[in-house]
Amino acid sequence: MALNYLSVLDTAKQGNWDTAHQQIQPYSDTMACLIHGYLHRLEGDLGNAEYWYKRADSSMPTNTLEQEWQRLYALLDDTSL
Repeated sequence: MALNYLSVLDTAKQGNWDTAHQQIQPYSDTMACLIHGYLHRLEGDLGNAEYWYKRADSSMPTNTLEQEWQRLYALLDDTSL
């Protein structure tokens, strides 16, 4: 069964960081790395967040957590059509 990234983001939005992190942890594709980075930003572990964004060939964003959630959700929503 494929991971539903939108569901992971929704889980994090509902305040279930541990569950979202457990869901994303086994994956290492670009989107999983971006979400993993976002989750560590949400947790407050910026060093770990930076590591995951780099794994996605990205810099850690300077936007707010809400803006990053919306950006990731929009990226996924656009590709799931």
